[in-house]
Amino acid sequence: MNIVAEAFLFFLPAGVANATPVLANKIPLIRSWRTPVDFGKSWRSKRLLGNNKTWRGILTGTLLAGLTGLLIYQFWQLQTSWPAAFGLSLLMGLGALLGDAVESGIKRRLGIAAGHSWFPWDQIDYIIGGLALVYAFSDLTLRRVGLIFAIFFVLHLLTAYLAYLAGLKERPI
Repeated sequence: MNIVAEAFLFFLPAGVANATPVLANKIPLIRSWRTPVDFGKSWRSKRLLGNNKTWRGILTGTLLAGLTGLLIYQFWQLQTSWPAAFGLSLLMGLGALLGDAVESGIKRRLGIAAGHSWFPWDQIDYIIGGLALVYAFSDLTLRRVGLIFAIFFVLHLLTAYLAYLAGLKERPI
């Protein structure tokens, strides 16, 4: 397998985790579970994260990241065990969602409204978070990290635009 495909497959669980909260919001069975990660708390008269960062998104995104890792392990017979693939994928998914939450908190501090774009940080927050949580447990090289940034930055732009066209997002970027 070439290095581009390896980079894509390695980080795909984080990409899935990043996309999951938008989709989980559309599932009738869990749609009403809207508990914000910050539990509605504010600091200096500004919400810490806002209503768009929910426990539903964190849990469903992390779980789907782990399941994505298992599927990748099953179909590509990676040089690891399935528990390691699942665990690393869970961690990567959680990191991606935490990266997005941290960036959301920074946006609140800067006065950028929820749902408004902060280019390019909105497109790379999950990449930074996902890589940060798995870096110590993986064999990432600088080249692979660069490929992951390039691939998933472009994929984020494309999928965000498609989600906008499909009516899942209010803004294209």
